[in-house]
Amino acid sequence: MDHARGRTRRKAGPVIGLTTALALALTGLLTGGADDADAGTRAVPKHAVTGYWQNFDNGATVQKLSDVQDEYDIIAVSFADATSTPGELAFNLDSAALGGYTVDQFKADIKAKQAAGKSVILSVGGEKGAVTVADSASATAFADSAYKLMQEYGFDGVDIDLENGLHSQYMSQALKSLAGKAGSGFVLTMAPQTIDMQSTSNEYFKTALAVKDILTVVNMQYYNSGSMLGCDGKVYSQGSVDFLTALACIQLEGGLDPSQVGIGVPASSKAAGGGYVSPSVVNQALDCLAKGTSCGSFKPSKTYPGIRGAMTWSTNWDAADGSSWSKAVGPHVHGLP
Repeated sequence: MDHARGRTRRKAGPVIGLTTALALALTGLLTGGADDADAGTRAVPKHAVTGYWQNFDNGATVQKLSDVQDEYDIIAVSFADATSTPGELAFNLDSAALGGYTVDQFKADIKAKQAAGKSVILSVGGEKGAVTVADSASATAFADSAYKLMQEYGFDGVDIDLENGLHSQYMSQALKSLAGKAGSGFVLTMAPQTIDMQSTSNEYFKTALAVKDILTVVNMQYYNSGSMLGCDGKVYSQGSVDFLTALACIQLEGGLDPSQVGIGVPASSKAAGGGYVSPSVVNQALDCLAKGTSCGSFKPSKTYPGIRGAMTWSTNWDAADGSSWSKAVGPHVHGLP
C-alpha cells in the first residue's frame, strides 16, 4: 500500500449493543468467515467493508478510532511495529500525532466499536513494514506477541499486509498458532499486492490457501500496480472495472471461497500513486462478480453472490474527501445478495 503515514473527524454511528448483535448473529444476519458458524457476537457480516485507520498523520484527516465512519465493519489499525526480535510485534499509539489521543481512550474506543458490531484488528506490514517470519522461532514470536497485543488492546485479530515478501510455510504456522490461541472469534484479513495473487504458486496465495479454514477475507490492493493478467490470460490496466473483476476472478477460481475475496482500492486519488477508481466503479465490479451485471468487457463465466465486499486505504483519506467513498460503497456492499 502506498502507506505513507493519516485519519477523520466524524461521529460513529449508533451503538447497536451486544444484546442486539447477539440476536442478529443467532438469526443468521451476521456470519463469520468461511465455515465459521460460531464467531460470536462480533461476527463479520456476510458482506463487509474494511477500512485502514492510520496511527499517524500524513496529511489525511486525523481521526480517533471513534471517528471512523459507521459503514466500516472491519477496522484495520495501521500498523504494528517490528522489534529487534525476528517475527515479534509491538504496537505504539502515536498520541502526539493524533492530537493527544491516549492509550486508555484508544482501548475504550475499540470496545465501543466492538459493541457496535465492528471488528478491530491490527495490521502487520504496510509499505515500510519490516516484520519477517522466516523460521519456526520467528513464527512463534509472531503468534505469541500478536496474541499478547490482542489481549492488551482487545484486537479481534490481525491483517497481513507484508509488502516485502513472505514465507508461506512459516507465516501459515504463525497464523494457525495465533488462531488457536485466539479462539473462534478470530478475524484474519490479508492485503496482498496484485503481483502476489497472480498465481497459486506465489507465496502470498499459498499462505491464503494454507490458512483458508481461519481466513476471513483477502482484500487485494488493486492499485499502485500497473497492468496485470486477468483469469482469462488477457492483460488489464489498473483503474478500470475490468481490472477489478478479471483479477478477482483469479482468486475466486484459484481456491478461495467467494466470502474470502474483497476488492481493495484507494479512498481518493490522493491515497495512492495510481489505480484510483471512483466508488461507482467499485460498485459496478461488485455487481459484475455477484450478479453478472454492470460488467465491462470482461464477464466472469459464473457469478459469486457470496463475495465479501470491499476495502479502502484509508478511513482517513475517506474522511478527507467528505467520506464519499464509504457513503457510496458501504450501502452497496451491505445491499449485495
